[in-house]
Amino acid sequence: MSSVARALAAALLLALAACGDGNDALLGTLERDRLELVAEAQETILEIAVREGEPVQSGQLLLRLDPSAAAARLEQARANATQAERRHAENVAGTRREQVNQARANVVGAAARAATESKEFDRIDRLVAQQLLPASTLDRQRALRDGAAADERAARDRLEELVHGTRAEVIEQSAAALAAARARVTGLELSLERHAVRAPRDGVVDALPYKLGERPPKGAPVLVMLAGGAPHARVFIPESRRAAVGAGTAATVRFDGSDRAWRAEIRYVSSEAAFTPYYALNERERGRLAYLAEVVLTEPEAVTLPTGIPVEVTLEAGKAGP
Repeated sequence: MSSVARALAAALLLALAACGDGNDALLGTLERDRLELVAEAQETILEIAVREGEPVQSGQLLLRLDPSAAAARLEQARANATQAERRHAENVAGTRREQVNQARANVVGAAARAATESKEFDRIDRLVAQQLLPASTLDRQRALRDGAAADERAARDRLEELVHGTRAEVIEQSAAALAAARARVTGLELSLERHAVRAPRDGVVDALPYKLGERPPKGAPVLVMLAGGAPHARVFIPESRRAAVGAGTAATVRFDGSDRAWRAEIRYVSSEAAFTPYYALNERERGRLAYLAEVVLTEPEAVTLPTGIPVEVTLEAGKAGP
């Protein structure tokens, strides 16, 4: 081969190498975590405290739903909890002395009535036997005697119950009812707090799907915000390079309008391939596989970069993560 031919071949190889290096760049866009804040209940929007594009801080009030219905449910739950608390305290304290004395008096009275009705029955029985009274009179008196005896037994059972005090099972049931009532109050308090929608973290308001006075359905996103901090680039890793990269792999990010190479590292690589079905993994199809990855910019100045701009990501050689 002549020197001219060798020079042409070398130039061609260099050109091919340059093309290959250019293809190493992964194309993607700068993104930030998207947060959708949903409506706690289907209530009217009373206040919108922010505008689209406005930066917000964690805990800042963003939007307020009408809390009237939730506040009413909370008051009812608190009243039920107070009632359950008093009932449980009464069961734990047991029977008062006055109640026992009253029950004993009831037993004495019931026993006296039972004795009187029994004697009256015996008297009428003799008169009926002498045919001085009709038999129906004896039947009526028998009913009165039996009723008085039943009242006496009930009074004695009530006295015995009060003397022995409240059963352990009853105390346990009232304690469980009290715990359930308090849990209900706690849940409704949390629900009422969530009628005031607050920023879960620093970021920027991206969208306000509903206007003041509208009534979004429960669970519908009432505000969308983008998380603050450094953005990340979403790119796809070709199958041929997947084994060499992973979480922690270093990278550089470039984009139009900046000559700077921004330092970055891979935060996440999907375990599921895109573009090619999992059952088509022959040698020819494997080359079409790609894996979604998130490359986070690590420099402090990256927090000022806008979201959505196209970028080129170059991966650096190194040990692959998981």
